[in-house]
Amino acid sequence: MKKNKSLLLSTPYILWMLAFTLIPLGVVVYYALTDSPTTGNFTTANLQQLLEYLPVFGQSVWYSLISAFICLLIGYPVAYYIAHRTPLMQKILYMLVMLPMCMSFLLRTLAWVGLLQDTGIINTLLGKLGIGPLPLIRNAGAVILGMVYNYLPFMILPLYSVMLKIQNTTIEAAQDLGCNPFKAFFKVILPSISSGIVTGFIMAFTLSLDDFVISYFLAPPNFQPLPLLIYSMTKRRVTPDMYALSTLMFAAVLTLLILFNFAQARATRKKADR
Repeated sequence: MKKNKSLLLSTPYILWMLAFTLIPLGVVVYYALTDSPTTGNFTTANLQQLLEYLPVFGQSVWYSLISAFICLLIGYPVAYYIAHRTPLMQKILYMLVMLPMCMSFLLRTLAWVGLLQDTGIINTLLGKLGIGPLPLIRNAGAVILGMVYNYLPFMILPLYSVMLKIQNTTIEAAQDLGCNPFKAFFKVILPSISSGIVTGFIMAFTLSLDDFVISYFLAPPNFQPLPLLIYSMTKRRVTPDMYALSTLMFAAVLTLLILFNFAQARATRKKADR
């Protein structure tokens, strides 16, 4: 009875995922493995042509990894600070972290354009000090800055949720047993928040890898991340290469999720064996 009720309640979600996630992804993979939409003959030539796009893919992955790592470096102390405040202060700080996400993503990115461009606010202030204008926009640093700013909340929130579950008595017990603060961090805190770290890192990485708006407004002219490359290809005509590139991005994200689930299941089994 319970199984039937659970299946009934989950049916709308399953239908939604099929209609708007799995079927569209299946269509993309299908066209990536066919020579043209008219004939529909199976071929791997589209995937073989991806070799020429590997440098672009590698640089896009590199940008995304750097931004995700910076999000982790900033997000951990912020989440730690929020988790150790009073309940009222936690709600206020949590709201402040969520507040930028209530604004349009495009407007937030355009705000950074207004700040960083040669005639922007920052360079105007530096000009009054006799400095600049500095090349603050259309470079790798601007792209990473935009990614960190927009995707930092996706790192803070998972870390904050797992830090709330850590009891101070657990850390005190580890210290009573001879652990110094450094060792207590790696023996107690880090294993407890590892799921939050991995979740936040995967979210920040995948969103950065798939981002178009930040790359469009902040990327240097000599670099086209994968989303920009796919967009530039649509200006001419829709080709199987586009579907192959989209499949490559999907495969990269799917591989990360599988590795994360495998690592999480392995850690759960180890805890159960203990």
